[in-house]
Amino acid sequence: MTQRVRVAVLAGGPSAEHEVSLQSARAVLDALPKDLYEPVPVIIDRQGRWPVELRGDLADVVFPVLHGPFGEDGVIQGHLETLGIPYVGCGVLASAVGMDKVAMRRAFLAEDIPVTPHVWFTGHEWRSTTDHWALVKSLDWPMYVKPVSMGSSIGISRVTSMEELRAGVELALSYDRAVIVEQGVSARELICGVLGGYDDAEASVPGELIVPDDWLDYEAKYLSPAEIATIPAVLPERVAEEVRELSLRAYRAIGGYGLARADFLYEQDTGRLYMLEINTMPGFTSRSVYARAWGASGVSYPDLLRRLIDLAFARSGA
Repeated sequence: MTQRVRVAVLAGGPSAEHEVSLQSARAVLDALPKDLYEPVPVIIDRQGRWPVELRGDLADVVFPVLHGPFGEDGVIQGHLETLGIPYVGCGVLASAVGMDKVAMRRAFLAEDIPVTPHVWFTGHEWRSTTDHWALVKSLDWPMYVKPVSMGSSIGISRVTSMEELRAGVELALSYDRAVIVEQGVSARELICGVLGGYDDAEASVPGELIVPDDWLDYEAKYLSPAEIATIPAVLPERVAEEVRELSLRAYRAIGGYGLARADFLYEQDTGRLYMLEINTMPGFTSRSVYARAWGASGVSYPDLLRRLIDLAFARSGA
């Protein structure tokens, strides 16, 4: 009998996305084909303490389903690089750029990928002035206020007045040292999965998020039983193809490897597409739009996990 590959599934961690990570890990652990893989759960607590020391004799490959800071920003990827253990997903640079909404937009703009108007500033800049309007005056209401480095809609506010803006910025600064403020647009929210290596990545069919009350917050994404996406999205073929093409361009712009989920805003009246962001470790819960997009593209969840693990070994040369 062929020896099974030991897969350490990393989850938890000290970020605000700890619970989301645990949900993702449960789904991965349950779906790994047991005839091929031996799952090794490694749950990091909220203080960042590991239950075991990660070594080559514990696992053959690591599947880090860690979302947000510590797990999706290049920190854990750098640690795994130093250990010399193959791991699933983007490397250090792509993870860091994909986590930082300012650096990410700079990478997109350098490759002529359209983004919505936005500004950013540090907590020091915000608290050093009483003229807060001066920091956002290039934008119109409504605006979206976000921590620069956070995911899962945590710390985000939709604002339509200076009073709401001030509250939104303070909320965002409770999660990060810097804030990005984006111009709100009336648009449909689309997603597209990317899977593959540096030069052979593929894009899934696009999906559309079902957005209640102007935006999809943390509760709607992870706690509500309501449906959150239509997959495939009902789009003109031209738009669907442009979504796939821009997804691959964004993936290359950050140096992606393994997987990513590209998020878009689609102005139906004008036909314009705006790149919202690219997530280098999207949710892997049972409701994951990334997995569902690939399912609609002919790749089952177990096959998706298998392909990601194969990519991890391919990058390491193992």
